[in-house]
Order: sequence, then C-alpha cells, then structure tokens
Amino acid sequence: MYYGYHRVSTQEQHLDRGLKELHDFAYTRSIHLQKIYVDKISGKDFNRPRYTVLKEDVLRSGDTLIITECDRLGRNKKAILQELQFYKDNNIRVMILEIPTTLMDFSTFTDQLATMLMETINNMLVEMYAAYAQAEMEKRQKRQREGIETMKLRGDWQKYGRPRSLSIEEFRNQYDRVLISEISASKLMKELNISDTTYYRYKKELEIESMNNNKIFTT
Repeated sequence: MYYGYHRVSTQEQHLDRGLKELHDFAYTRSIHLQKIYVDKISGKDFNRPRYTVLKEDVLRSGDTLIITECDRLGRNKKAILQELQFYKDNNIRVMILEIPTTLMDFSTFTDQLATMLMETINNMLVEMYAAYAQAEMEKRQKRQREGIETMKLRGDWQKYGRPRSLSIEEFRNQYDRVLISEISASKLMKELNISDTTYYRYKKELEIESMNNNKIFTT
C-alpha cells in the first residue's frame, strides 16, 4: 500500500502545492495512493493528530510512505533520523521526493558493491537534508527572536502576538478601584476575566508609565 503525508506549519499556509506534487509523482509512477494524510501544525515534534494515526494505525510492513520534502516530516535532525529508522526497522519504505536516492529500489540491484555505495550515498543525503531542515528552523527562530527584541527596544512589543482583550486604558480605569481599596486585586482579576500574570503585567506598565511621567515633571 502507498500512502502520502504532508504538513504545513500554520493554518494560513496552503497544502495545495505539496498535495499536487504527491499526486503528480504517483501519476507518473503509476502508483495508487490509498490516502494522503495532512496536518496543519508545527513540525517541532511528531505529536500530530493525522501523522500519529498514519504511523500507529495505518502503515504496515511492506507499505510505502511518500512525502515531498524532509522538513515536511520534521524539523529536528535527530528526531527525523530516528523516525526514518523506525520505518526501516518495521519494513516500511519512505520515499522523499526531494531526495532522488530514496526513490530508487536498491533490491533490484544485482551488483552488491553498487548497492552498498548507493545506500551509503542515500544515508548521507538523508542526513544532510535533515540537518538542513533543522538549520532552516533555527535560522527562522533566531530571526523571530531578533525581531521581538527589536520591537521591545522600540517600545512596540505590545504589537507582537495576539491582540489584547483589554486595553491599558480600560485596565487603568478599573485599577484605580484597587488603589482606593474599593476592590481587591483578586476580585478585579475575576471581574475582568484576566490571569494574575496579565494583571501584574498591566500593573507594571502603569508603574513604569507613572515613573516616566514623574521624571518629565521633575526635570
């Protein structure tokens, strides 16, 4: 049996390109794909709903798993190699479209030396592509961290991430009630439906703002 798998990191990314590649490959090789399993989730680990079903409940010895690129499988070199070893140990072939050697059937080779050389080259290419997948992830994470730090230095860090459910002005108006002992901090958190982390972050911002205003007036 032949099965396909494809993954994208976010809900905004489209699966179309990868799915087309899988279908086109199957068509040119006259392969009948039983099904293509897809996930829209990060590749940082293998805890993905559709992939888990495919690996644990669907694939059997003698089956073939087809993916478009190494990083569609995962983003961590060690984890990718461990996953591929699992399939090898369970007699499940993995074909990776971007690595030509994985598309070759070494069992048809009559020359033992040629088979050994091709398997060595294949292992080297797989490891290289796995390392590249991890390097790309680390580079992207580094850029994200640098971008966040730059925003923090500019004072724009609030723009990062999800929009606030409660504006600082709304919090300021309600926080005055705590200052005059009209209500306790815990009761205000419950009333505003915010966590203690959010509460104290807002509180800290107001304190910093107050300090800055005092500096302006005293200079």
